[in-house]
Parts: sequence; structure tokens; C-alpha cells
Amino acid sequence: MSSHSEHTSIWFIIGLQLAIYGVLITGAGVYGMFVPPERTVVHQELHFGLWWGLLLLVLGVIYVYRFFPRKQR
Repeated sequence: MSSHSEHTSIWFIIGLQLAIYGVLITGAGVYGMFVPPERTVVHQELHFGLWWGLLLLVLGVIYVYRFFPRKQR
């Protein structure tokens, strides 16, 4: 057993979750651009799903990069 334990930061896990949600929502937003819904929604032309998904993806990647578990020497 090693004398030091390696811990994974909760922020790394949250970053992974944000990135995964970002990919899913961005994918749905891109799909919604090419296959519009049968009923129009308010501000449909702004593609909020696409922008929200990209925001989550960027934040998730920042968190994953910042809190990635690195091996300490």
C-alpha cells in the first residue's frame, strides 16, 4: 500500500458531466437546425440549444483540464 493516496477532485467529475451534457445538447441543437420541429417555438431562429450546449461543453473542458488528476512526484 502506498503512503499517499490519490484523490479525484469532485470538480473533475463535474467537468466531465458538463462536457458530456454539452456534447448531447449541442448535438440536439445541430439536429434541430437541420430538422426543425413541427410546431414553431418562441425565438426558434436563435438556436438556444446549440449555444447552451456549446457553453456547457466549453465549461466542462475547462474544468476537466484544470482539475485533471495528475501524478505528484
